[in-house]
Amino acid sequence: VRLVESGGGLVQAGGSLRLSCAASGLTAEDYAIGWFRQAPGKEREGVSCVRSTDGYTFYADSMKSRFTVSSDNARSTLYLQMNNLKPGDTAVYYCAAFSGKSYSNCLNYHYRYWGQGTQVTVSS
Repeated sequence: VRLVESGGGLVQAGGSLRLSCAASGLTAEDYAIGWFRQAPGKEREGVSCVRSTDGYTFYADSMKSRFTVSSDNARSTLYLQMNNLKPGDTAVYYCAAFSGKSYSNCLNYHYRYWGQGTQVTVSS
């Protein structure tokens, strides 16, 4: 499985960015794919994920009013639309994939596959 993120950059507070994750080699019938982020000096945290079993999406509570996850029909690309960005959103954003079937919150899965990350910097 290969995951390649893009779309990061420098944006002013209040601005928007759309991240993309191009996925290849994810052939499992049941899987989850999501976004995580890690700010300097902080632990990695879940942002949003999609569960293929039923299409259900999950968001971190602090982000669900501003971030929207979507995917194309061919399931080859996952997007994260981020609006009203804040300096606290500055982090490296990673795409991750999990192969398997589960009905729990996919933000809590043990993801095996990770992309290299894309830097998002929000200036005040």
